[in-house]
Amino acid sequence: MQSLFLLQLDWKELLMGHEEWSFILEIILRTAIMFLTIIIGLRVLGKRGVKQLSIFELVVIIGLGSAAGDPMFNKDVGIVSSLVVFVVIILLYTIVTYLIAKNKKFEQLIEGKPICLIQDGEFSIENFKKENLGSDEFFAELRLRGISHLGQIEKAIEESSGEISVFFYEDEKVKYGLPIMPDSLEHPLKYITKKQYYSCTFCGHTDEKHPGNAGICNKCKKDEWVAADNKLRIT
Repeated sequence: MQSLFLLQLDWKELLMGHEEWSFILEIILRTAIMFLTIIIGLRVLGKRGVKQLSIFELVVIIGLGSAAGDPMFNKDVGIVSSLVVFVVIILLYTIVTYLIAKNKKFEQLIEGKPICLIQDGEFSIENFKKENLGSDEFFAELRLRGISHLGQIEKAIEESSGEISVFFYEDEKVKYGLPIMPDSLEHPLKYITKKQYYSCTFCGHTDEKHPGNAGICNKCKKDEWVAADNKLRIT
């Protein structure tokens, strides 16, 4: 029964669809042409279009990839049509890049603007809410820079490219701050048993607290705290 099924299976349709085997050579030629076109297009865009992609530049790259991909294997899509798409995308990129250089408001509209996420060792709550950025993901980025708590940070800025720029306190100015090591926020406190500095788990605001009810945070009005840390950053 199984051998009969294999005999009835149309291997040509399975492997090639409705195309003939001779189309393989055409695919090779189409792919080579579009590959060279992509290289030329990226060279025209310059290093800025390749190194750190903004939202606008990502759209351009996706557009180029889509224009290049279809004619590589789709017989119904002509290469000339794709080349026209390439030229239009590159022209639009050139025009928009020129306008970005000439008009600051237009630049912010297209690419966004840097936004401060941490100021003086605490979260800039309103700014952080605007960004589609989870705290775990953000903490992981900070840990990769050797940061163990927010008290080491004077200011952290999310650039328009999505990268995080961090400015550190000098060692003698490092203060108590919210720890960001894995599992450090898993057991928040609402009742204090030991006098020391504690940080709000939501905003990072840090206060010295005495045994008793931890109370609410003066900054964000939340009521969960963890023991703060003031270790120096090891570089």
